[in-house]
Amino acid sequence: MTSMVTGPLRPPTPAPRPAAAADRPVLDLRGVTKVYGEGDTAVHALRGVSLQVGRGDYVAIMGASGSGKSTLMNILGCLDIPTAGRYRLDGLDVSRLSDRQLALVRNRRIGFVFQSFNLIPRTSALANVELPLAYAGVKPAERRARARAALALVGLSDRAAHEPNQLSGGQQQRVAVARALVGAPALILADEPTGNLDTEATTELLAVLDRLNRSGRTIMLITHENDVAAHAQRRIRLVDGRIVEDVHR
Repeated sequence: MTSMVTGPLRPPTPAPRPAAAADRPVLDLRGVTKVYGEGDTAVHALRGVSLQVGRGDYVAIMGASGSGKSTLMNILGCLDIPTAGRYRLDGLDVSRLSDRQLALVRNRRIGFVFQSFNLIPRTSALANVELPLAYAGVKPAERRARARAALALVGLSDRAAHEPNQLSGGQQQRVAVARALVGAPALILADEPTGNLDTEATTELLAVLDRLNRSGRTIMLITHENDVAAHAQRRIRLVDGRIVEDVHR
């Protein structure tokens, strides 16, 4: 006897799809700890830090000396790995990567901006900005075009041929920002980027970072200055290796 269908036909439920790149967090830390040393001399730099940062967010990390701020920055930048917990960068579980793989991630997915600029002396601004692309094997004509575009984004098109000693501190830091963004990284990680700048140069640099964030760049800013942190949409404060404040504005 043939059975009858008494209700409307329904299509089969589709299998769940993985989250699109635009939907997943750029940074996803779950229960991250970092311990240096063993036994009685062990130092617990991070104690169960959990943190998610979405695409296009602008976040400031604050904390006094010894708070775990630098350790967190090193882990976020794949310069160190957690003792325990999980860290995913743009969907990639970096805690499982080899040193060589971590180096590739640093070059391709993270744009670093340091307090000390870290530009190569006696080398033009353009060549400094090209450097990450050269390491990535990008052909000379393409990397030169992309470096020029990055310098234009930070307002330094007319300084492309200048060497670092021909630039002011603020201009050198903007070259460093151009170098950080030239590879279109998932994250721009800026560690005390205004620490060596005067008030005017600080204002100019923060205006550049604000503009980059408005264009959709994800920025993580490590700072101890409230005026600098005020530019971010979200402020996170660390004390003794734990997040004690996470404020959105």
